[in-house]
This record gives sequence, C-alpha cells and structure tokens, in this order.
Amino acid sequence: MLMRKIPHRMVQEDDLTPSQFLQLAAVDFNGVYAVHLAAKEERLKMTRLSLSLLSGPFFAAIALASAKVVDPQSLTNWQSVPWYLFALVIVFGVLSVLPFLRLIEAVNAHARTARAINNFRLLYSTKLRHGLDWSPNLPVDPRFPETYAPLAWPGINVMVLATVNSTYLTVGVTGLSGQEPNLLLLMIGILLVALIHYAVYYIRCNVTRRRRLPRDPYQIPTMEG
Repeated sequence: MLMRKIPHRMVQEDDLTPSQFLQLAAVDFNGVYAVHLAAKEERLKMTRLSLSLLSGPFFAAIALASAKVVDPQSLTNWQSVPWYLFALVIVFGVLSVLPFLRLIEAVNAHARTARAINNFRLLYSTKLRHGLDWSPNLPVDPRFPETYAPLAWPGINVMVLATVNSTYLTVGVTGLSGQEPNLLLLMIGILLVALIHYAVYYIRCNVTRRRRLPRDPYQIPTMEG
C-alpha cells in the first residue's frame, strides 16, 4: 500500500528533487543485487544437498564392502547386488525429491521478488525520465522474469536434478522387483518418471506466472527499460 501511495504524492507535489529519485535508483540496484545473490546461494545449497543425498547409496556400498558385509565382486553383477542396496537407491532417490521441490519454490520466490522490484521501478522510472532525461537500464515489466524458463540456468538445474532422481527411482524399483535389466525399458521408465518431475515443475511455475498483475491505478505502461 505504501508503494502505491508514492506516485500519488509525486503527482500532487512537485517538491521532490532529482537526487531523491536517484536514491530510489540506488536502493533499486541494491535490491536487484540482493535478489540475484540470494537466488545463487539458494541454488547452490539445494544442489549440494541433492548431491549429498544422491551419493548416499555409493557411500553405503563402500561401507558395506569395507566391513566385508558385502562381497565387492557381487556389486559388479546386477543379479548379485543385494536387495537392500536397491532399496537404499529408492530411499535416497525419494529423499532427493525434496531439494528438487525446494529448488522449484526457490526459483518461484526469487522470480516473484524480482517482479515486485520491477513494479517498484515503475514508480520512479517515468519521473526520472522526465526530470533528468535518464532512467535505469533495468526492466520495468512486472511480468519479468519468467518463472517457467527451462533453458535458463535455474531451469536446467531443475531438469538435470529431475533426470538424476528419475534414474535412481527407476533403477531402484527395477532391481528391487528382481527384473532383468533391459536398457530400453530402463530408458522408458526414466523418461516417464522424469516427465512426472517435469509436470510438477511446469504446473507449479505456470501457476505463479499466470497470477494477476498488480493493480495500476496510475495507468503506467509496462515496458522493458
């Protein structure tokens, strides 16, 4: 509500100096930097957590082989791998879904924050253009950035994590069920499970993307700066 009252004062009162608008620009640049920094840290944390979980079965197999609970030669043949190792693969594959979901929510949260900053930028960029014939070279469209961007780095991170999770789940279920490994069936299973992950990513991001834009009582056009 406070942000929506600022343009009203700008219209009614003409005693604001250009330096005050430049202070808004400085706050804006700091906000953009903070959003990008938080997004990068969040992606790194979730990626590290996911890799730690996905390495669990390997550490378990090494520990069992070192303790001579499992014959290392048995790990080289699909049929001789103990069932509980396949169970561990399933467990850690399911656990790695949690950072996958958290990564999606983090992408959405940072995109919503960036959109709010873009909307805030609308409140002063027009005044700067008229007063100083200058405006920050930053987007002012509240619909930017896109939450669903599979070819951007956050989207690639999500999709790679989905593929790895699908591989763990498919291999674990196949081995635990005692079926003979078949490359074609494994690839089809991985693809189907990956499509489920992709559907979660697509639906969750598009729900955020299709939210209504903030109300604009001053009829300020949305455009790329």
